[in-house]
Amino acid sequence: QVQLVESGGGSVQSGGSLRLSCAASGATRSRNCMGWFRQAPGKEREGVAVIDSGGNTRYADSVKGRFTISKDNAKNTLYLQMNSLKPEDTAIYYCAADSWRCLTFARNNYAYWGQGTQVTVSS
Repeated sequence: QVQLVESGGGSVQSGGSLRLSCAASGATRSRNCMGWFRQAPGKEREGVAVIDSGGNTRYADSVKGRFTISKDNAKNTLYLQMNSLKPEDTAIYYCAADSWRCLTFARNNYAYWGQGTQVTVSS
């Protein structure tokens, strides 16, 4: 089993920054593949950024150049640094993890999910 707890969400103005954190615990191998997803009201959950055990990353086109995913293995924590935030980034952000097929945005690939943290960007 893997437990994921997100934090760091909040309200910012357009152009601002936030850093999300995801504290992970449980089976290490089940956390080989990790990522951030988001869900805006009335929309499907979508992949934002994903990372594998080797530190390779993949980003959604909408956030490339603005968001950075990283992890601190010593702290068992996944991060999402979000810069130049836009109102369309407003959503609940979720941390996800699984053991295989890394670097995919397919939601059904991830067995473990956090409870989500709200990010609101005002214009």
